[in-house]
Amino acid sequence: MLEIKGLNLYIDDKMLFNHLNLKINAGEIHVLMGKNGVGKSSIAKMLMGDKNYRCEGKITYKGKDLNNLDIYERSKLGIYLLNQNPIAIEGVTNAEMLRVALSLKSSEPINIFDFNKELEQVCASLELDKSFIHREINVGCSGGERKKVELLHMWMLKPEFIILDEVDSGLDVDATKLVANSLKKYYDLYHPAILIITHNDTLIKVFPEYTVHLLGNKGILKEGSKELVQEILSKGFKEFNENSEESDTFVISEN
Repeated sequence: MLEIKGLNLYIDDKMLFNHLNLKINAGEIHVLMGKNGVGKSSIAKMLMGDKNYRCEGKITYKGKDLNNLDIYERSKLGIYLLNQNPIAIEGVTNAEMLRVALSLKSSEPINIFDFNKELEQVCASLELDKSFIHREINVGCSGGERKKVELLHMWMLKPEFIILDEVDSGLDVDATKLVANSLKKYYDLYHPAILIITHNDTLIKVFPEYTVHLLGNKGILKEGSKELVQEILSKGFKEFNENSEESDTFVISEN
């Protein structure tokens, strides 16, 4: 599904990663952990086509060269980023944006009745008032409401590759549980590939299997599964030696 070969990633002529390799196939869950400032969110932004980053290397998704695609073209292919600080967009409602986005993804006309019915059902599952359907995107919303609105967009757009950039940041216990359960339900229904960027296990523990990569200043320091998460949480990032990198390659092997 997604493959990165020999990636050199820069921002303002500063190299963030050197010769980074990543392969993510459909249906796999990948967890990326690391201390603040090592470049976890930079990977997410780069994959979405943030123009502040300069890439050298090959990045393909479904066989297409992502380096030649703008953000909206990547979204049309099924890549979706749910970030920790969703922005507000004045003058555009959630329904308007979703209707246009779905029209661009499909050659079929949008059935307004079915569209509105599904919106209402998703809002109910997210404990989000139906008034949000016709509200401007994230305008006047709390942090928790913004995360729910982003999940609303996810459920309607049905992406095949989801990037979660610290989406549990700033959420209370109840909101975190709701977000985690919604993501698990979506995964069980559609089996997307998921890249989870996080500092803890509040979201990932709802998933039965996943691969964990600990990112350091020079690349991948250690790889593992659930046990590695617990090791990181108990010891902290400082316990891992930057000089003992195991690999500069992300590999997800599920087909």
